[in-house]
Amino acid sequence: MGTRVSSRDWSRGRSKQRALPLLLPLLLLFGCESDRPSTPQVPQPAIPALPPPPPFNADSAYAFVKQQVDFGPRVPGSAGHKACADWMVTKLKGYGASVTEQLGTVKAFNGQHLPLRNIIASWAPAKKDRILLLAHYDTRPFADRDDERKNEPILGANDGGSGVGILLEIARHLGASSDSALLGVDILLTDVEDYGEPSGAITPEENSIDTWALGSQYWVKNPHVQGYLARFGILLDMCGARDARFYQESISMKYAPQVVGKLWKAAAAIGHGDRFVNETRYFVGTDDHLPINQVLRIPTADIIEFHEANKAFHPSWHTHDDDMDVIDATTLNAVGRTVMEVVWKER
Repeated sequence: MGTRVSSRDWSRGRSKQRALPLLLPLLLLFGCESDRPSTPQVPQPAIPALPPPPPFNADSAYAFVKQQVDFGPRVPGSAGHKACADWMVTKLKGYGASVTEQLGTVKAFNGQHLPLRNIIASWAPAKKDRILLLAHYDTRPFADRDDERKNEPILGANDGGSGVGILLEIARHLGASSDSALLGVDILLTDVEDYGEPSGAITPEENSIDTWALGSQYWVKNPHVQGYLARFGILLDMCGARDARFYQESISMKYAPQVVGKLWKAAAAIGHGDRFVNETRYFVGTDDHLPINQVLRIPTADIIEFHEANKAFHPSWHTHDDDMDVIDATTLNAVGRTVMEVVWKER
């Protein structure tokens, strides 16, 4: 007797027969894949971390500020101004810089013709890729924000002295550095920045650039190197007062937001985020970075204190209180370390 095949069994057999032709190509494919030699995995080299910059010495920067103040007011054309400029040139040359002195004459708001002496120190001057650091070294010829002795010049420990003191300490490290990967660096010490019309205003409507920042205005029209360019610039102004806070100044945010970002990010990374506040404030009508941004198109950021209590600059601004009692090494350290972090990590 033959075996009886049910309709269900017969259907299952037919399904299996139909499935076999479909499975055969897949089996052959996987069989071929398994026979292929595997591609060896080449380990990717780890990107080495950049070495930290040399340690910024706040006591050294403080001493550089004090030395400037010891010369007395540095009003253009005065004996103190000349003595301070001579001292800075000697220091910069001693730190291995190629130094250019830019001499000229500029006209002040009152019609007086003033001697100008910009000082430019360069490291690795043959490199095309460069960073510009700058501060003004002249001081206010009168104390127009003071209640007394308004017509006497001020010492300018913070307004002028602090930025220069930080840059001289950075220059000391540039001279000692053996890091060949560093970009070319130029330090520009501008003259006749603070001889503007004595209105006491800090808004562009009342405080025209025409009478301020005469040294940087002269330099952008007569750069020390024809066709001078830099990747970016950093201006230091009033960077030394105790407990100073640095907000993102609005002219910098207009022309150089990426530079502001570099600086504020670096400050936070090294523990100075409390000093560099991530808020934009409009409080600088004119400063040396304005002509550099507008004329040479070098994106340049201004690190400058905004004093929350009076919604403007430090209370000692343009007064006889701007002396060494204002200066604090902790603030100099926060700014100096931040700038060095950016300069040494830029590649």
